[in-house]
This record gives sequence, C-alpha cells and structure tokens, in this order.
Amino acid sequence: MPKAVIIIFLLFTTSVLHAQSWEIGAYGGAAGYMGDLNQTNPLKLSGPAIGGMLRYNFNGYLSARVNYTYGTIAGADSTSSNIQQRTRNLSFSTSLSELSIIGEFNFFKYIPSISSSYFSPYIYLGIGTTTFIPHANYQGQTYDLTTLQTEGQTKPYSNNAISIPYGVGIKYNFSGAWTIAADIGYRNTNTDYLDDVSGLYPNKANLSPLSAALSDRSGEKTGVYTGTGGTQRGDFRGFDTYLFVGFTVSFTFISSKCYY
Repeated sequence: MPKAVIIIFLLFTTSVLHAQSWEIGAYGGAAGYMGDLNQTNPLKLSGPAIGGMLRYNFNGYLSARVNYTYGTIAGADSTSSNIQQRTRNLSFSTSLSELSIIGEFNFFKYIPSISSSYFSPYIYLGIGTTTFIPHANYQGQTYDLTTLQTEGQTKPYSNNAISIPYGVGIKYNFSGAWTIAADIGYRNTNTDYLDDVSGLYPNKANLSPLSAALSDRSGEKTGVYTGTGGTQRGDFRGFDTYLFVGFTVSFTFISSKCYY
C-alpha cells in the first residue's frame, strides 16, 4: 500500500473524529469488472461487495470520505458469446480489497434533518489502493495465478494497484440523521492483471507443467491447443477496470455549531 495513502488515511481519520459534522456508514452491493475476459459489458456484475465509510461534511455541498470496500469479481471465457473467447477458455476469480479517499459534491444542499432538501444527486472522484490475487480452478484445485507467471513474466506481477474511483449516486434523508444512498462507481487501475491476462502466450517450454496448463486452456475440451508462443492472449487494451454498485446506510452526527 502506498505510504502516502496510509498517511492521508490517518490524518483524515483523526480530523473526522474531531469534526463537528461527520458521518459513519455501512455499504452493501455487487462488484464487476471490465478487462480481457469481459471486453464489452460495462455493467456485468460477478460477485458481492461490502464495506464501510467515514465521511466529513464541509458543508451541504462538499464532503470527503474514507472508504474501505471488499468485493469479489470473476470471469470465464466459457460464458462469452464470442467464439474466439470460448475457444481460449480462460477463467479467473479474485477478491478486491480497496482503501480509498474520495471527494464528493452534492447538487442540492444536503444536511440530514436540517436542510430543506431531503435528497440530492451527487458525483465523486478519488484515489485509492487495491489488493487482488487472481485464482483459477484446475482439475478440482484452486491455484494462485500470480505466482505461476502464465505469460512468461520474469517475476510475479504486483498484487497491489492504484485505483481512481469515480461515480454518481443519489442520497435520501429517510429519517432524522439517517441517510440511504445508492451509487455506481468505476475504478480505473494501473494494472492489466486483475484477470491474469494481458499480452501474448509464452513459449511453454520455458514454463512449469502447471504454468503451461493454466496459460493455455484452449484444448481442455477438444484436445487441440491454440496458444502458440508469441500469439495474442489478451486484448491489448491497456489496464483493467472494476466497479462497485450498491447502497450505503449512514448516520450523521451534527453539533449545534455546524453549518454557519
């Protein structure tokens, strides 16, 4: 995890605990991803997501929050409508552990139990760090793909990535200081290995038997393997993206000195 994110998280948490108006909430929803095993559907969800947040409200329009979200994503070529992907026959699943700092803007002045607006659309943008470890099932066992270097990497790729969260949502003051919010947000990352797929097939002679088997799975059903060394394995589109969509229920602590 980048040291700067840790320092900002600690400073932010300290300021929140001493703020006149701060908020705590719990999140639940679903996660999905776009990458080499899902190239066309930006709304495809593949696993659950849960989390929590601390939010500092500067005023009725601007706020900042620290988020922790844990989710799971997965993909399988066998479910694709594209015949080339079905022939490739790769699959993966991974958990995502994200810590982020996010700025938020309300379109309407929103202060639970105080302002005249009982709801507001909002947008957000931030920065975070995400831990991931892609796995695949093979012959009844689950393997960590990171260590197998299935594309012939000289060393395992990092399990940590920088993420840029951005999204939209709407919040509603349903009772006193209580708020429920629904949002959808994407995360651009600086890794192309959320799914363990990026570039070219390696020369299988340079791989262990297990790495070779999980690098090219095209012949598991037909017996004909098409992953020749140097041919395309990934989609060459750059970095992977993931998303969270769900609901947050939060409680706002408001002192008598808030919002002059």
